[in-house]
Amino acid sequence: MSADRVYNVLFLCTGNSARSILGEAVINHVGGDRFRGFSAGSTPKGEVHPLTLDTLRRAGISIEGLRSKAWDEFAAPEAPKMDFVFTVCDNAAGETCPVWPGQPVTAHWGIEDPAAVEGPDFEKEAAFDDALRYLRNRIAAFMSLPLETIDRMALASKLQGIGALDGSTGSRKGVA
Repeated sequence: MSADRVYNVLFLCTGNSARSILGEAVINHVGGDRFRGFSAGSTPKGEVHPLTLDTLRRAGISIEGLRSKAWDEFAAPEAPKMDFVFTVCDNAAGETCPVWPGQPVTAHWGIEDPAAVEGPDFEKEAAFDDALRYLRNRIAAFMSLPLETIDRMALASKLQGIGALDGSTGSRKGVA
């Protein structure tokens, strides 16, 4: 991996309305000229969850261009070549993904679905804030890796470790 190139990062979830959209927005916000984020879903909801947009606005992160879309869009020959693909929900991690052109490095970064939280508005907002915080932490850890010098196997291992950070759905289920 080269120091002077832009790395394309795809965040996947089933509905592409909350967690994957948060991941796309965060990496585009903090990635500078080095990272470009995208998101998609296996069965997209067709719209971004309103609390996703509210959470991003409150955090000062742009919501421009965010939309719910199918992952097939990124498996097409004319699609941008992905360098990294992160699943952020357990359902998407268990599904058969398309074959991604260029064989990107993949990892599972499972986070609870904030859109599934029921109850008062403050609890729903807190769930979205938590998801955003967990993704920010993972993305910061990812961006600090020496991508230009690390070999593919070590990189894959480090990315799996990042997926087990605080807030991981895998760690709550006893899966590391």
